[in-house]
Amino acid sequence: MDMMEVKGVLEEGAVVIQSLEDAEPLLQGGYGTRRDDGEGSVLAPWEALYLLVEDRLKIFDATTGEDLDFQFLLSKFRGVDPEVWTRYLIYRDLRKRGYVVRDGMGLGIDFRLYARGTYGEKAAKYIVYAVCEGTPIPVQKLQEALHIALNVKKRLIVAVMDRRGEIVYYSLGRFS
Repeated sequence: MDMMEVKGVLEEGAVVIQSLEDAEPLLQGGYGTRRDDGEGSVLAPWEALYLLVEDRLKIFDATTGEDLDFQFLLSKFRGVDPEVWTRYLIYRDLRKRGYVVRDGMGLGIDFRLYARGTYGEKAAKYIVYAVCEGTPIPVQKLQEALHIALNVKKRLIVAVMDRRGEIVYYSLGRFS
């Protein structure tokens, strides 16, 4: 099936791929999470925005059937997550560099990052903490993220998006 034919539906603030047949190629590519009922998948906001921009997904309103555009979706997602723009830009940058990027592990971790060619075969090698330049972050937050990374035997990458939308990556480790 051509990836351009995949249709998603905005339901209660989430983009849902309703058919398993449509969801399967996306799931294999590291996009979305299988729904609990086994039918279809749910995309994270940044995944939905990325696939929309890449013309691999069309998104419709569940109630009206209206075709939804990027700006509408972004404002809808911002209502739930004010940092969605930063996460989207970092997600897009990492995907363009050839990485498979999955949802974080909670606890303030934004993404799990798989080395190229290892998704589905090996565990994620890195965890990514997203930051927008100029946003103050307590040192304790970075310490917590580093502690999590060390506990799960992964490298911590801090992705900083500057005011121009450019992203710089820093690897954090234990100071010895």
